Amino acid sequence: MLHHLSFAVADLQRSAAFFDALLGALGFRRVFEDSTAIGYGVEDGKDKFCIKWRPEAVAPGPGFHLAFAAPDRGAVDAAHAAALAAGGQCNGPPGPRPHYGAHYYAAFLIDPDGHHVEVVINAPI
Repeated sequence: MLHHLSFAVADLQRSAAFFDALLGALGFRRVFEDSTAIGYGVEDGKDKFCIKWRPEAVAPGPGFHLAFAAPDRGAVDAAHAAALAAGGQCNGPPGPRPHYGAHYYAAFLIDPDGHHVEVVINAPI
């Protein structure tokens, strides 16, 4: 359904450090960049997620978050740790979330601009 999604960020390099760490742990990389934007994905020139520099950037309000798919539980753990080390805030440590489903394993973070981000796998071990 979705082609790509973009977040406005107030400090491109600060946010890039966070998303490089988080998305790198999930197997994604920068697939394009210029002085005002950085796109992430797996194939050059075909971003699935982009951060765009906007000095007046404000994160969306309550109820909005973006969930990134992880290939396994270890990747959820690694992405959470890497994102914390790169300036993110914990909004829920990695672990099972049985209230979301029998196999739901996720971690929740807040990026440097206040965007709520989840890393999740919903599959049997």
